[in-house]
Amino acid sequence: MLQIHELSFAYKDSNVLEDVNFVVEQGEHIAVMGESGCGKSTLLKLIYGLLSPGKGKILWREEEVRGPLYKLVPGESYMKYLSQEFDLMPFTTVAENISEYLSVFYPEELQSRTEELLDMIEMTADANTKVKNLSGGQQQRVALARVLAQKPDVILLDEPFSHIDTFRKNSLRRNLFQYLKEEGITCLTATHDHHDVLPFADRILILKDRELIAEGETKRIYESPPSLYVASLFGEANYFPITLLKSYADTTKNIIVYAHEFKVANSSGLATKVLRSYSLGHYFLVHGETSGGPVYFHSEKPLKEGATIFLNVSIETINKRLRVLH
Repeated sequence: MLQIHELSFAYKDSNVLEDVNFVVEQGEHIAVMGESGCGKSTLLKLIYGLLSPGKGKILWREEEVRGPLYKLVPGESYMKYLSQEFDLMPFTTVAENISEYLSVFYPEELQSRTEELLDMIEMTADANTKVKNLSGGQQQRVALARVLAQKPDVILLDEPFSHIDTFRKNSLRRNLFQYLKEEGITCLTATHDHHDVLPFADRILILKDRELIAEGETKRIYESPPSLYVASLFGEANYFPITLLKSYADTTKNIIVYAHEFKVANSSGLATKVLRSYSLGHYFLVHGETSGGPVYFHSEKPLKEGATIFLNVSIETINKRLRVLH
């Protein structure tokens, strides 16, 4: 179990994290989300021991993780950290980078483990290629396999797919997170991309303005976001008075509606003037204007600029969001 108690940290006079508390169970996958500069990377560096907390403690199985103020070489043997700098050996091969920390006294195991990881990152054909000849995305995949080579108890991933092409990213996500679950490896992933989170993370931590503002099971946080900021981390979202959506409502509260939760109609609902449509392949993101301000919604077909259409939201969605407000 990983325990974070009253964790605070500042760079010189700039506070980055204040009184952060959470617990991660063995084998659990936690996503850390938030806008740039909110402290995601700093949190991972603190947990790994690259930084020393200004206040608070980090415990793994009741033993305190010590930072550079206490250790000559930061980091713990049971924990691995994949930063946005890959720290590879450029003049050696992909296979040599992956197997660097594996024991040469067990050559069969070393070869088997290296081949397993090459397959997971889909780079078996590049095993003998020198790292300096790889693209940035390929280097990121090698760095990922390298931190997994010794089967750590805890792995910390900082934007682990940021350099990888989309077509490769999807399969790599599935390979990686399935592997971590099967091996029972505790994982914290700092990411901007909700595709890294929704299908794979057990829980989400949301950081904003130095604080942990939301924490919970992934599906619950997504379906019932406590604020527009949280909802916007998963895609386009809107914040509207309920009375604008349902005129008969007996409350003046506002609710969050994701763009995909609006249904387009021709005759009744929230009157909306179409300003612009953006093709996203099999659907369109539409920017519109209502009496309550701008709105973003999805449409199955392109809508003519200047046209007036009507938007509706299901009562189930409204009731679900109302429960968050109580």
